[in-house]
Amino acid sequence: MSNSNYFTIKSTIELSFKDSKICEISYNSFLPEFDKKKSRRSKISMEKKDNSLIFHIESSDITSFRASVNDIISFGKIVDNTINIVEKY
Repeated sequence: MSNSNYFTIKSTIELSFKDSKICEISYNSFLPEFDKKKSRRSKISMEKKDNSLIFHIESSDITSFRASVNDIISFGKIVDNTINIVEKY
């Protein structure tokens, strides 16, 4: 990653699921969007491990880091809301 700033920001976010089936469905749901989330200023990688999705973020500035974190949070909210709807019915 090209860096014109004096620093890079690196972080890991882990979403832990109750079971592997929900984790697998969530992983497969995010993959199509994940390919569209390319940026020169921020890089997100995702891995599935046990019952967790682990996101690694590396950003060249605070604004792009915040945008990457917001993308992951938005995805988590969608998964959470979907699970809540499915459990009601």
